[in-house]
Amino acid sequence: MPFELHPAPTPTRKPEDNYLQTAWKERIYPMAEKLGVYMKLPTVSPYPYTNLAFQGLEFAKDQGKGDEYNGVVFRAFFQQSRDIGSIDVLADIAKEVGLDPEQFRAALEQGTYRDRVQQLLRTAYEQAGVTAVPTMIIGRQRLEGLYPEDIIRQVIESELARGVENSQTKP
Repeated sequence: MPFELHPAPTPTRKPEDNYLQTAWKERIYPMAEKLGVYMKLPTVSPYPYTNLAFQGLEFAKDQGKGDEYNGVVFRAFFQQSRDIGSIDVLADIAKEVGLDPEQFRAALEQGTYRDRVQQLLRTAYEQAGVTAVPTMIIGRQRLEGLYPEDIIRQVIESELARGVENSQTKP
């Protein structure tokens, strides 16, 4: 689900900020290495706003390419330091995943998916109460931030067991 840590006009972070340098060194790089995922601190400064990328995701979903688009956007930013706030970059990504780049560009320029994304963001902020990335809501439990795989598995197993117990006690 879309979630903007720093929605416009709030300033976004800059990779040269001490906070990001420390966070990546102490938490993100070790977790990525453990999971076998190549990531690097993006050098785009300041970080781009993500609303257009989210609008592009909705376009891609409508074309059956949402997961593929999402993966390429993440790699573009977290591996290649591409500016995912740029319509040109996003149109290139759309083409890469087999979407019509001109239709994609027109949808972003016309704001075709703006209202849908705004509704999804309201759901994240207001109904789900998301304030951090990542946030996982698993049954009745909420995990905010980075958690090791074994903790996530325990939470899932606990919630599955709770669901089975609840279904057995209902008439």
